[in-house]
Amino acid sequence: MITVHGAADDGFGPVADAFRENFTEDIEVGAACAVYHRGRLVVDLYAGVADARTNRPWGPQTLAVVFSVGKGLMTLCAYLAHQRGLLDFDAPVVSVWPEFGANGKEQTTIRDLFSHRAGLAALDTDLTLDDLAEWTPVIRAIEEQKPLWQPGTDFAYHALTFGWLTGEVLRRVTGLSPHDLLAEYLTTPLGADAWIGLPAEDEPRVAFHLPRPEVDDPAYEQFVQLAMSMPAVIRALNLGGALPPTLIDGSDQDFNAPAVHALQIPAANAITSAASLARIYAAAVSSVDGRPPLLSAESVADATTLRSSGPGWPGALTRPGIRFGTGFMINGIPYLPLLSGSSFGHDGASGSLGFADADAEIGFGYVNNRFAGSEDGRASRLTAAVRRSLGQ
Repeated sequence: MITVHGAADDGFGPVADAFRENFTEDIEVGAACAVYHRGRLVVDLYAGVADARTNRPWGPQTLAVVFSVGKGLMTLCAYLAHQRGLLDFDAPVVSVWPEFGANGKEQTTIRDLFSHRAGLAALDTDLTLDDLAEWTPVIRAIEEQKPLWQPGTDFAYHALTFGWLTGEVLRRVTGLSPHDLLAEYLTTPLGADAWIGLPAEDEPRVAFHLPRPEVDDPAYEQFVQLAMSMPAVIRALNLGGALPPTLIDGSDQDFNAPAVHALQIPAANAITSAASLARIYAAAVSSVDGRPPLLSAESVADATTLRSSGPGWPGALTRPGIRFGTGFMINGIPYLPLLSGSSFGHDGASGSLGFADADAEIGFGYVNNRFAGSEDGRASRLTAAVRRSLGQ
């Protein structure tokens, strides 16, 4: 029997039940879940093992790599930059990054970058881990790249390039690297633990990710085989050799490696806790510790406006039902329903999830350390429990 630590306030017991169910009826190894409601922490749960190699337990200070959840954090920073008059989503990228316009990209808008519509999901340049650490080589490769389709006319998930595309725009308008931007705009004001580029002293707190279990999952195997048959998909995930396309492969370049944790890979290597993730999203839409919400009503309306959906560019594999606003995943995705049309956030490769709901004033965070297959119901089980707790 799993021991669940932490607490859930009266009325939010369904979330605790669902969290426990993930351990007893699913593949969970270690995980945490937190929920803020109207600015107050009402769920703060953790359980299991943070590192199966040493049997280190998951504790209240445990951190986890949350993969593409970082895209949502970058987008929150972008909306704050927009509110400060530093960023116009509908301006051409070249207005802030002139070198970007080479090879047919001069009409690309900043919103195209955030909405996965830039045609730059994969790059022709082979990059190394050292190139990622230096940042500039990736930027130069993007500048030289010819789009895979006419920007703005179609979409495909920019799994890794999203971080450098949006990160460079934000660097140019704010003067801050992604690491510093996250600290100045979100984590320092909110007292939250989240990094893009983890300090070495916090490395011992990070959970160790396990690959998906070896189970018979024909749907997942078919998906992987199809994805790996598409050259653009492989290059989108490995950048020509810098990273393993499976993300976790036991090498010193995978997302368990401290060297990778220390880099700034804004689309994929954010590290945080469930409580901090929930706190950040709660602060976006509600008053936390007496502060006004970070996002204006106009920003929330823009963030939840559908920008990309449907089959997507045929050279990539678009998950059926995906719905993107500007940078955020929004409600209506069949495999990951959120709360309402005012919900926005982002999930991550291992099943992690952070989102806000403006109508219900909810901030939600869920992190784990185990990859799943095609039928990963852990996050959706938790969001369904939040809906029940709210009487929805």
